[in-house]
Amino acid sequence: MTLGERTEFDAASAENILRKACDCAHVDPDGIEMQRFGDHAVFRVDCGRIISRVGRSPDRLPSVRREVAVAQWLAAEGYPAARLATEAEQPIVVDGHPVTFWEGLADGDTYASTREMGELLLRLHELEPPTFSLPELRPFDKVNQRLQHAAIPSDIRAYLVTLADELAREYDQLTFALPTGHLHGDFNVGNVLRDAAGRPKVIDLDGFVIGPREWDLMQTAMYYDSFGWHTEAEYADFVEGYGFDIRKWCGYAVLRRVRELLMVTWLSQNAGTNPRAAEEIEKRVETLRSGGSRRDWAPF
Repeated sequence: MTLGERTEFDAASAENILRKACDCAHVDPDGIEMQRFGDHAVFRVDCGRIISRVGRSPDRLPSVRREVAVAQWLAAEGYPAARLATEAEQPIVVDGHPVTFWEGLADGDTYASTREMGELLLRLHELEPPTFSLPELRPFDKVNQRLQHAAIPSDIRAYLVTLADELAREYDQLTFALPTGHLHGDFNVGNVLRDAAGRPKVIDLDGFVIGPREWDLMQTAMYYDSFGWHTEAEYADFVEGYGFDIRKWCGYAVLRRVRELLMVTWLSQNAGTNPRAAEEIEKRVETLRSGGSRRDWAPF
């Protein structure tokens, strides 16, 4: 379902797009509250009973359509993941931006334990693959797309482009220990939330791809050893839940640098409208250049 033409994308326009989509999907738009702003603008609607995701640009449409297909596949498999809300055909496209509606999970801020995360990720990887095709993991495509549009200083852009080229060569030389298969693509504690009954469910399904299983293990490992956002005991629980410690794999350092680059370029999308994000990018790039500690990287 498509309405209107493409608009510039910021918090205000994203909310306006959402309100148009709510009318189309017969969703009450009262109580809209922005939750986060990145590849999508994510809103709580109806006191959080519905979560809506507004795509940043029309080029998100293929991944959002895939996200809807993934949600339907996981529901059919009985896997605990985000479920689509409303009976309207999704995604709804407004002014070129794809919009989806999802069942809210409790207050949206209650996370699964790391052991549950490991168990859920293993269960996900062990599912029979979907009958529809998933794209191949191509992390540097996303880096390049973001840098083309990011409002960042030219010297920072040039450094990140050079770093991406260097890491792409190193990535191509990696030998992975785990098999290739379907991936969540962005598996971290922020994407495993508890529902109203306290059960953990996996959200943000638009990044599903085919690739090395190590990719889905990286963020939890980094959140422990690079940033200190998980404790040693929490990381040990994750490893026990999944059954593999990626930090012992010889390619871990390279994949960690790739993930760090993605974290910086993800944030670069907001540099032009968020001074705090712009300052954080400069800080992160300085640590990439110097090899300094990542412990003062702020979560976004």
